[in-house]
Amino acid sequence: MQAVWDKSHSSDINGKISFVFSNREPGEAKESDLFFELVRSYTIPLVCLSHKKFETAKEEEDLDIKKKWRIKYDREVNKRIEPFAPDLCVLAGYMLIVSAELCQKYDMINLHPAPPGGPTGSWQEAIWALIQNKAETAGAMMHLVTPELDRGPVVSYCFFSIKGEPFAKYWQKNDKNMLFRLIRQHELAREFPLITLTLQSLSRGEVSIKNGRVIDAQGKLINGYNLSGKVDEEVKKNLK
Repeated sequence: MQAVWDKSHSSDINGKISFVFSNREPGEAKESDLFFELVRSYTIPLVCLSHKKFETAKEEEDLDIKKKWRIKYDREVNKRIEPFAPDLCVLAGYMLIVSAELCQKYDMINLHPAPPGGPTGSWQEAIWALIQNKAETAGAMMHLVTPELDRGPVVSYCFFSIKGEPFAKYWQKNDKNMLFRLIRQHELAREFPLITLTLQSLSRGEVSIKNGRVIDAQGKLINGYNLSGKVDEEVKKNLK
């Protein structure tokens, strides 16, 4: 949020943060409480609705019953965010599955810690899958949120090799724990630049979302905007 706030106030991103939504409420966790303080310091409207008030049937085998609380929850979420009329919703660190009803109403993009076509799931699951599959590259992407988890159309992405240095010797040693830590370190360093560069590109019309599809500045359908070079430049700046 800080990164996007800074970029929007330096005109790198032609837009503004109209609100912040959290599925936690004050008092649920120390980390989120600190985040809420930051949001308030920027005088950004903060909207909170704990999913714990709706979450039921964790052990229920009937998938339809399991989904009911999510639908009910998302309808309440919509009531709270609808007045802001957001052009785009950015999911970053949002660990709930969004119902079809909500993600089809708004253009939503999600940060996923793997390149296009890569593994789905949490960042831990994605990295372990990359190691298990002896993948050549790792990375991250921003994709449209759809009912199919982590498989919506790719808006933007970046990737990097995990076969050269400093990874090569750990592949040779089959040191999976060290590979896991290194891949996460390099992937995490690219997450913030990817988010801000994606929003910058969207705000400038370099890439657009139209009717659930991703198009370039010429209006042609694309399979994601490759921001690897620009992301690498930002990573190098941050290392100085």
